[in-house]
Amino acid sequence: MSTLQKQPDLPEPAYPEVDSMLSRRFGKEVANYFAGSPLNRLGFLRADNTFLSRAVKHPSTSFLLCNELQPLVEPNTPAGQGKLHFVKYEDVKPVIGEDPWAHPEEDQIKAYNSEKYIPQMIFLGLDEKVTTGGLEYEGKNLYKGAPYFAVDVTPRESVGSACESLLAAQKEKGYEISKGRMMDLDPSHAAIYAAARQLLDWNARNPYCAGCGHKTMSVNAGFKRTCPSKDVANNASERPPCVTRKGVTNLSFPRTDPTVIMAILNHAGTHILLGRQGRWPPHWYSTLAGFAEPAESIEEAVRRETYEESGVLVGRVVVHSTQPWPYPANLMIGAIGQAVPQGEKINLGNDPELEDAQWFSLDQVREALSNGVSGLDEPAGSKYKEGGLRLPPGTAIANQLMTAVVNGVFTGANSKI
Repeated sequence: MSTLQKQPDLPEPAYPEVDSMLSRRFGKEVANYFAGSPLNRLGFLRADNTFLSRAVKHPSTSFLLCNELQPLVEPNTPAGQGKLHFVKYEDVKPVIGEDPWAHPEEDQIKAYNSEKYIPQMIFLGLDEKVTTGGLEYEGKNLYKGAPYFAVDVTPRESVGSACESLLAAQKEKGYEISKGRMMDLDPSHAAIYAAARQLLDWNARNPYCAGCGHKTMSVNAGFKRTCPSKDVANNASERPPCVTRKGVTNLSFPRTDPTVIMAILNHAGTHILLGRQGRWPPHWYSTLAGFAEPAESIEEAVRRETYEESGVLVGRVVVHSTQPWPYPANLMIGAIGQAVPQGEKINLGNDPELEDAQWFSLDQVREALSNGVSGLDEPAGSKYKEGGLRLPPGTAIANQLMTAVVNGVFTGANSKI
């Protein structure tokens, strides 16, 4: 059996050194993989074209290139410590132009041309730890740091050849566009990529207005889209009336789909409910999960999804932690719940999603967390005993929920794995 591939560390939570009554009661906050960004997003500066114009051309600025949503990465990094590769303004200038934010947003909207292809850019934030050589911008306050942007360099339309040349130049230097899901990155880089991927994907999926069907325009440094009232490509004539131009705002915003994922204890607190899908490796189980529905609380979603998938009835629910999941736009809301008396019988007849669901003892789960974790396509590790329970790796919020349960968080137990 091969040795388990080293998993990336989890990011540090905010202010881990600060004592508080909440940390004393519930333990240290868990920051899951894809969370813990090192950047200050500074969302209130996304409409400030003066700031963006200076930031995009600043020597300290880093650009993350994404081709078909896959990032440029450094090759041959140790397992669990993968790195994104960033380029500079002069590298991307042939793709993005001299200054994408030379004019105020209002003027850009007035000059909208639906036939002109503009590569998508996202302002990701400032790395404020860069105190020497970074950008200094005096707005309502003084903001300092190294700016980060993401750029879609998928070869398309008028910038196709420029994108191909840029990617070829990076390949000659030894950098490559990644393949597959990015679950092997350094945690800070994983968080940067998660934001870049989700926003690039959302913009690409929403080129047309849901109200009138005309093309939309990216604004607010990639965080909003608007349906302009005029189009230079149509002699700047007025577009037909659109419902999005009435009321408070003429904007659409990135979607985030709340998804519940839950470690469910039996009423006695001795077993955890786990399920498996038929496509998973033998003996590989995980916590149950599903999308929250409209007009439904997180607690209700946990109870509904658990019942639909397993037939188990859940009472008290406590939120543990959350995990951004940019495939394409989920926020995994991790919870711990407990079954009600006489509600523990498993019945898979409601929903065909699961192949199997079982109650596993805390000792079984504890053993698997120590010796049986792996990604779906990875071996379980040298200490795994064939036939034993297998579980997701530490980068998955499911792992963190199970770890919290067996370590006594929220349950009063005191055994640590």
